[in-house]
Amino acid sequence: MSTQGVNSSSTHPLYKDPSTSTTSKTTAAEDMQSRFLNLLLTQLKNQDPMNPTDANQMTAQLSQISTVSGIEKLNATMEQLLGSYNTVQNMQAAAMIGKTVFIAGNGLTLGSQGALGGFELSGAADRVVVSIKDANGKLVTSQEIGPMPAGIGNFVWDGKLADGSAAPQGKYSFTFEASMGDKPVKGTALQAGTISALSMLSNGVSLQLSDNKSISYSDIRQILN
Repeated sequence: MSTQGVNSSSTHPLYKDPSTSTTSKTTAAEDMQSRFLNLLLTQLKNQDPMNPTDANQMTAQLSQISTVSGIEKLNATMEQLLGSYNTVQNMQAAAMIGKTVFIAGNGLTLGSQGALGGFELSGAADRVVVSIKDANGKLVTSQEIGPMPAGIGNFVWDGKLADGSAAPQGKYSFTFEASMGDKPVKGTALQAGTISALSMLSNGVSLQLSDNKSISYSDIRQILN
């Protein structure tokens, strides 16, 4: 008894082997260009000879294609620039490890070499006085800085108390008053910190100080060394 063969789908004339097929990937601009040209050819073939297609309208449509293509190229360029910027920023951040910086704050850390603090003045001052307080907020000593120009200045506390004895090492805070004649000068207290590590985050680089405080580049008011 004979049997009638059944054609497999793999031998069907319209069958395409997925392993040999190719997928074309086009950009939005290329896709728009292809569709526009097809529509344009169809429109030209079927236009009314007595009412031809407006040339100004065609020019406007072509301009739209150029705009889309230009935006895609600009986006690609911006992505490349952003990648380069992030690489440079990461390299700069790595070079910051071990650096001492000033950030906004009024903390003082007294060590064997004393304590470093700073301030940023909105204008020149002929007198600046720093008041140093212990962890309980009690005044332990004050220090006359003298005249200072506008901008960032610093001071070093040697760790001596008002009676001349040595203060125990540890955490302190300070406030300051600046004036020019009888007029006060506004300013911001700055505290010193040493950068000990860095972290690469999705929104940029985070710098870590030796006291585990995390800061960003924008927090740094001055690099001291």
